[in-house]
Amino acid sequence: MTAPRLLVLADDLSWATRLEGQGRTLGADVQRFTTTEPLIAALAAHPAAPTDLVAIDATARAYDAEAAVRAVVATGARVLALVQHDDPEGRASLIAAGAARAMPYRALFERGHGILAGLLDLPVPPVTSPAPPTGEGA
Repeated sequence: MTAPRLLVLADDLSWATRLEGQGRTLGADVQRFTTTEPLIAALAAHPAAPTDLVAIDATARAYDAEAAVRAVVATGARVLALVQHDDPEGRASLIAAGAARAMPYRALFERGHGILAGLLDLPVPPVTSPAPPTGEGA
């Protein structure tokens, strides 16, 4: 089975890195884009599979988020749009533009692996704890 792709469109390094890390932890093939044009070119070269997902940072300054959602959806890919805070109007406009889901970034802090796993059709990894101290070298 081929891993689903998580394509991240974000011009903010912190958010992009967080999304990439969560996707890789889940086993997705992750690609990052900072502008819309290379993302659309990548989707044209390798069309999205049903389990692939494009996560779009809707707070970006480098591109128009609603236009990016429309362009990505036109390729047949599913979109998860992310907004800075609880913004019902912003989320509604992104859904109207074609996003499958629109949510605040806060949700990724609270339950990001579960959200992305569900959208990518991947299992949520088990929660692990660091190994207990051995008492040596303390």
